[in-house]
Amino acid sequence: MKEEELRRLENLLRRDKAVISEECEAAAVRDFAHVAQEYFDLDGRVSFSLQEEKNGALVTLTFRITRVKNFTVLS
Repeated sequence: MKEEELRRLENLLRRDKAVISEECEAAAVRDFAHVAQEYFDLDGRVSFSLQEEKNGALVTLTFRITRVKNFTVLS
């Protein structure tokens, strides 16, 4: 097999085994970043990781902030 064919096959296999598609991950990151911006001033991009575990998965979001947006709850 040519190297290009091997790379294409590897990408197909990786996508088949993926728990979350690239499109779904991108949408989730956009949504989580939107929510994070309600509470923080973000400094850069939001990174996302999903690790399969025995009885589910662990999702980790990581982002840097420059400020916490404090707000007062009105009663």
